[in-house]
Amino acid sequence: MKILTVDDSIAVREIIKNALDVLGYESVEAENGVAALRKLHENSGEILLILLDWNMPEMDGITFLRTIKQDPDFRNIPVTMVTSENEKGKIINAISEGAKNYIIKPFTQEELIKKILESLGIA
Repeated sequence: MKILTVDDSIAVREIIKNALDVLGYESVEAENGVAALRKLHENSGEILLILLDWNMPEMDGITFLRTIKQDPDFRNIPVTMVTSENEKGKIINAISEGAKNYIIKPFTQEELIKKILESLGIA
């Protein structure tokens, strides 16, 4: 049971990995959207959820979100944005593009775990 974390910050990926360890999920990590697409193909059918930052080099989060929501192999994977973007318009945009949930940085481990469980339909 794998969850893909897409964030250019190693520190944020580590924080998320620790929360996933608590929940018993395997963490797959990518530093941007391009690397995340590669990881999705390498782990096809195994990714249960994507935790996605907005601002990253090479391919940003919203472009990645649009790309996977157009792909029949990946469109049904729930995506939770985990980002510092807190403008109402951007939040609405991400949800309208297909994000299931939205977490604004900084966040607590408890908040993150709650949103992960919600996104997976467990809580």
